[in-house]
Amino acid sequence: MSAIELATPGSGKKPAPARMTGAQALIECLKAEGVEYIFGIPGGAVLPLYDALYNSGLRTILCRHEQGAAHMADGYARATGRPGVVLATSGPGATNLVTGIATAYMDSIPLVAITGNVARSLIGRDAFQEADITGITLPITKHNFLVRSAKELPWAIRAAFHIATTGRPGPVLVDIPKDVGTEEFGFTYPETVDLPGYKPTYKGHIRQILEAARAIMNAKRPLLYVGGGAIASGAHQEVRALAEKCDLPVTMTLMGLGAFPGDHPQSLGMLGMHGTAYANYAVQNCDVLIAVGARFDDRVTGNLKTFAPRVEQIIHIDIDPAEIGKNVVPHVPIVGDCRAVLQVLLEKVKDKRHPEWWQQIDEWRREYPLQYRKVQGQIHPQAVVEALYEVTGGEAVVATDVGQHQMWAAQYYKVKHPRHFISSGGLGTMGFGFPAGIGAKLARPDKDVFVVSGDGSFQMNIQELATAADHRIGVKVVILNNLYLGMVRQWQEFFYGRRYSDSYLGTPDFVTIAKGYGVKGLLVTDPADVKPALEEARVHDGPVVVDVRVAPEENCFPMVPAGGSNSEMLGPKGWME
Repeated sequence: MSAIELATPGSGKKPAPARMTGAQALIECLKAEGVEYIFGIPGGAVLPLYDALYNSGLRTILCRHEQGAAHMADGYARATGRPGVVLATSGPGATNLVTGIATAYMDSIPLVAITGNVARSLIGRDAFQEADITGITLPITKHNFLVRSAKELPWAIRAAFHIATTGRPGPVLVDIPKDVGTEEFGFTYPETVDLPGYKPTYKGHIRQILEAARAIMNAKRPLLYVGGGAIASGAHQEVRALAEKCDLPVTMTLMGLGAFPGDHPQSLGMLGMHGTAYANYAVQNCDVLIAVGARFDDRVTGNLKTFAPRVEQIIHIDIDPAEIGKNVVPHVPIVGDCRAVLQVLLEKVKDKRHPEWWQQIDEWRREYPLQYRKVQGQIHPQAVVEALYEVTGGEAVVATDVGQHQMWAAQYYKVKHPRHFISSGGLGTMGFGFPAGIGAKLARPDKDVFVVSGDGSFQMNIQELATAADHRIGVKVVILNNLYLGMVRQWQEFFYGRRYSDSYLGTPDFVTIAKGYGVKGLLVTDPADVKPALEEARVHDGPVVVDVRVAPEENCFPMVPAGGSNSEMLGPKGWME
């Protein structure tokens, strides 16, 4: 019951606060925020909260590990743009969330983590299952709260959702002592929160936008470099409009895949360490670089001293002023929401073509295409991703774990739409993909959701097969099983003299494990069976695990060695120079 429901229609009187416990108030807060799912595991400190959830009408998803729960909430948020919610108990329950919170923080994902704590009288006394989770997560949350009384709870929850979803999105944690959940008070939910000092800038400075328009109009070799911020702001239509109006080649970061259609003729795919050669050459030879919602991270830039050496103007559009100039100092900095800035920028630029620039790019495309060796009788992981693209028509939501398979998915699955590629970028979290795929499937039940995983990553949260089975969540897992920690093995091959120190895993029987959880399992060892297996998985009503035995020592190319220049890529035929 909310305070509004207690008002008498037409009376004009302010409603009397409804008396309820902190736990009951939390439920009302979550309903007011439009929360659809709560991912988590019950425990002693959150039993009052779970008791209130019992007949609340909110849907809880019982996970098997709090890290999995955090990644499910994260996947839900990435697939929808709405904040994911995760609930964990005190002590180890809360600390098990840390990796998931850090993953969301690095990738600017709106997440609200609610943790229980010991009773207020026990805080600071090393009580059973006590942990200072607000202190622990201070560096990896956008903000966090320790709720000290039930009457503070509604404001804290309202503020948490506001902070998580405005400006540059990110995770917020709310820590609730157990006795706050049982304390009664007069509940009202604030419609707004006033947070002095927190005023994100949405509207870009017009003078800077005009300067950016002039630079784009004067460019001979422009390049549009798009990151996850463009997806967060919903700027994909504006990105496409700007690219088409000004004839711009477009390259995307891992987090930016889908901000511009991967099958569009102006798409150069991903740039950086495992980006396409032609995208990297375009970066190294452009004269105007337009960065939209990207942060110039090291996996994109390589050696900063040799990044974009021929550039004359760098335009950087980002809502977070802390990112402007952090790694690369732009000539035209614009602080503001990507979509809002691009809408104004589109009005200031005119149609323009760049035939000579495109002639050069097309030459690079012909000379350095994405390619891989083909050995008779072997299943090549790149071919599996290509088959997945064919089977789904490029319309699936694809979640990945981290490693070689992640890069192959980014290279060979041409993501057409925003929020259709879900992957851990900044933190590089193995074990992320499968639970994130579960969250994405709950968010988008109308879509095919495939997880591209590796045999190493999948085993890090394999227990969530139980979650998928219990709730009949039809997520399909494709394991590119090469028996190794593939990316580690690749680095050991090239930089450590093939000394494969603890990178060989062997493999369990994933099909039998899947069946043990009540999940359909398929084993693929013949190249001819890859596509039929993917088709069988796609139409199956429920979760599926497809164990594809791929070439064990397949390498992911192109590859820029860590700290190297984007001009110097290792490819399947040697160094590209």
